[in-house]
Amino acid sequence: MNGVELFLLGRTLMKIGEQAMPRVEAGTPGSTRSVLIVLGDLVSHPGTTVGEIAARTGLPQSQVSTAVARLEQAGSVDTEPDPADRRRRLIRPAAKPSARVAEVRSATVDDALTAALAGPDGTAPDPDAVREVTQALELLARRLTPSIAARARDVDTAQPSRTETTP
Repeated sequence: MNGVELFLLGRTLMKIGEQAMPRVEAGTPGSTRSVLIVLGDLVSHPGTTVGEIAARTGLPQSQVSTAVARLEQAGSVDTEPDPADRRRRLIRPAAKPSARVAEVRSATVDDALTAALAGPDGTAPDPDAVREVTQALELLARRLTPSIAARARDVDTAQPSRTETTP
């Protein structure tokens, strides 16, 4: 597998994950993907600011602010004034998850994964294939947590920049 294949696999996995998420009853504007990116960053960097999240994730500050507002409304995060600068707010994962957070965390990927592995004509996938992919995903989840990914990003940004080439 090369970097392009890994990148495309990552996009596919994100789409399957988004399909597995329980839908929000009210039509809250904003991207689920950006909310998940922000939440993943917060897990690795609790007590951070919107600007710091934007710098680490590469998302625009306005998009991070919208995601934080959605997470706060859902009960996923708590905010408090930054003692060093009262104009800024420190954000951290909520100590006690809300009902929405519990709903999202309890949702499985089974149906979305089965749909993704279905044949082009919609035929059900081989149960052994579903089990094999599920086991591979569980292994990846154990080995590649958000904190490990954050360390990889930190190592990458500490190294001298390489000349990028396009595929």
